[in-house]
Amino acid sequence: MNVIISDSTTVIILLNIKRLDILKNIFDEVFIPHKVYDEIVVEENITLESSFFIKKMIEDKRLYKLLSRSLDPGESEAIVLAKEMNLSLIIDEKKGRKIARNMGINIMGFLGLLLLNHKKKSLPEDEILEIYYSAKKASFRVSEKLEEQFLSLLEVSIEKKV
Repeated sequence: MNVIISDSTTVIILLNIKRLDILKNIFDEVFIPHKVYDEIVVEENITLESSFFIKKMIEDKRLYKLLSRSLDPGESEAIVLAKEMNLSLIIDEKKGRKIARNMGINIMGFLGLLLLNHKKKSLPEDEILEIYYSAKKASFRVSEKLEEQFLSLLEVSIEKKV
């Protein structure tokens, strides 16, 4: 079974652009900690599919308290849960990514999910680009450098087909 932990940002974006298939093409289940669940369901008023998104409690409250000094509650719990379950983490915020990476957690962001869908041939390049631009319109923020890297990776793939 292919499972992962997720912070709220990518899930909210995918739900807002109605492209949850980006996650479902790759994963059987996505574990989310309680604070991430609250950010999505309570704060954003979005319904989650309970057979796909599995709510899970963290155990290491001490690590959570330490992380929450510099990260928001959802990110902190997501990192703790990824560490506890020894699973990869979907996280897009720069500071949270850096901390998770320094803790030895394998991380992936929204763009990584798009590239993985491309690599697995779940979606064609033009659809991936369409999803990317839809996400940008729906408030997904990305640095110019990262955007250039992402687009060049897709371009290389497109050029190989020609």
